[in-house]
Amino acid sequence: MPRSTAAGVTPEYWDEACRHLARRDRVMRRLIPQFGNARLASRGDAFTTLARSIVGQQISVKAAQSVWDRLVAQLQASSTRLTPALVQAQSLDALRGAGLSQRKAEYLQDLARHFDNGAVHVRRWQQMADEEIIDELVAIRGIGRWTAEMFLIFHLMRPDVLPLDDLGLLKGLSEGYFSGEPVTRADARELAEAWAPYRSVGTWYIWRSLDPLPVDY
Repeated sequence: MPRSTAAGVTPEYWDEACRHLARRDRVMRRLIPQFGNARLASRGDAFTTLARSIVGQQISVKAAQSVWDRLVAQLQASSTRLTPALVQAQSLDALRGAGLSQRKAEYLQDLARHFDNGAVHVRRWQQMADEEIIDELVAIRGIGRWTAEMFLIFHLMRPDVLPLDDLGLLKGLSEGYFSGEPVTRADARELAEAWAPYRSVGTWYIWRSLDPLPVDY
């Protein structure tokens, strides 16, 4: 079972994953101890997590937080209880008034519709395979494979996701394993075979090697 901490919910497999990675990978053996007890943590609910990912697309973290705060204030909801019904009750113009672009306002309403009409099967996700969940999520406007993979890692805490389109992962592998030489998706896939079935955890530590502060989703 996941563990609840002050930082959020953390995966129960983390310690075993770290032992596995340290046994199988010399870079991980050196990297993991540098971050002590830091680990992946999941916060918030599924709808809020995906809504924040849409709001934050192609803008800075600071700008995304500002827009999010305005949106929450406008909807008179707490930041962890933004609901599909609250979003659907707003016109596109009202959502734009919170700082969203026309396209992001449309994306947010499409997300709300998918949750409201049962097109995404939130209660079945724990029993569904990663690719099945990705297929559901990418059917929502504004959510591509990368966003769906981030959701699998950060919200559902799936242990074996390898986001090959993530530039941070490729950069970290380049610096940590290839002396700065460019890394292809095929290179990354081959290298990470040793991490399975904990490729999410390996990816998380590669991100930490570039930025010691964990990403908050």
